[in-house]
Amino acid sequence: MTTEPLIHEHILDALRRLDTCTVSNAIETFDVRLRNTGFADARIRCMFEDLPPMVGYAATARLRTDEPPICGGYYHDRSEWWNSILQVPPPRIVLLQDMDKRPGRGAFVGKLHAAILRALGCVGYVTNGAVRQLPSVRELGLHLFGGDVMVSHSYAHIFDFGCPVEIGNLEVHPGALLHGDRHGLLEVPRSIAGEIPAVAATLRKAEQKVIAFCSSKQFSVGGLRQMMKESA
Repeated sequence: MTTEPLIHEHILDALRRLDTCTVSNAIETFDVRLRNTGFADARIRCMFEDLPPMVGYAATARLRTDEPPICGGYYHDRSEWWNSILQVPPPRIVLLQDMDKRPGRGAFVGKLHAAILRALGCVGYVTNGAVRQLPSVRELGLHLFGGDVMVSHSYAHIFDFGCPVEIGNLEVHPGALLHGDRHGLLEVPRSIAGEIPAVAATLRKAEQKVIAFCSSKQFSVGGLRQMMKESA
């Protein structure tokens, strides 16, 4: 798990008020990573687009759904997994990587596990596999991101936890700070998290200036070129 310091709650609140695209734009200005990294690809869908942005620390695990577990029950009911989630600071986001060749053959999280995750201080669940029982999970207020929706849990079982996972080409380590909404999911580098709200405000102001100019009678290509140059 990352040993970087936790983010102050007021900064987390400020991040919750930003959409994920704006957070992504702000991160790009710091040049702390390549622009084609740090976010999940389009295979990972936000199931509840009307919910506000999700911000939290990653609690990771791996599962299989296509074949029965070697031993034990289909659902991972050992308290070790729950305790591993609690080792991550709140707010928590559980990420389960489906390791099957055909991810999403079954869905681990439905209304029962959503209730358990909410009781454990989780605000979201992310998987490259499938999710189920969407209306019930939506009522519980748990954000869902997944690769598919499936009617059955099949042989869903967790076999490892507290390890790095890869979901939608995004590698996530336990404790990573994540931000997600209807646009997708990304990791927020903790080292710059406190600066993102102010940078985002500056970027928004510059965008609004350009948008207002495009809607004005004074619009011209030459003026637009100059304004874009100044914004850059």
